[in-house]
Amino acid sequence: MLIPRMPAPGLTVRTLDHGTFDLASEAPSLMTLVCFYRGLHCPLCATYLKELDRLTPSFAERGVSTIAISSDGEERARQMANKIGAEHLRVGYGLPLSVARQWGLYVSTSRGKTSLGIEEPELFSEPGVFLVKPDQTVYWLSVQSMPFARPNFAEMVQALDFVIKNDYPARGEYTGEV
Repeated sequence: MLIPRMPAPGLTVRTLDHGTFDLASEAPSLMTLVCFYRGLHCPLCATYLKELDRLTPSFAERGVSTIAISSDGEERARQMANKIGAEHLRVGYGLPLSVARQWGLYVSTSRGKTSLGIEEPELFSEPGVFLVKPDQTVYWLSVQSMPFARPNFAEMVQALDFVIKNDYPARGEYTGEV
């Protein structure tokens, strides 16, 4: 289980327009926001990523770089980027499901075509959002087994102001006996 303050698993994926993303090479002044999404087939992902793209400049103002990643191939990732009108958000693709599992993401099986008429992949990961510090430790995480009720990016931007002002530490790190 991934726990705040522990090292994040390795993460290297290709992106549509920004070369290869390697979390270990990221050098934001505060953190990297990694948003794992289900894929092109998910209408909720499109709405969610559109909001992340809109708020990426606000995250950047606070020293947070952003990326959205799925196990979709390049063509489907491009279709998603076009669908959301991605201007600011890096879009990564080809996430191996073995890596998704290292990040604690749930994996689902295809149920055929979605309400959009798009075929789900045979296997794909469910959503997860992570903030990773430049030292490669996990600061914050949220992992879901369903496509809905995800963390609100606007609230995260506001929370970052509090984190920065108060040098607020990562929480949820205790692993001893209870």
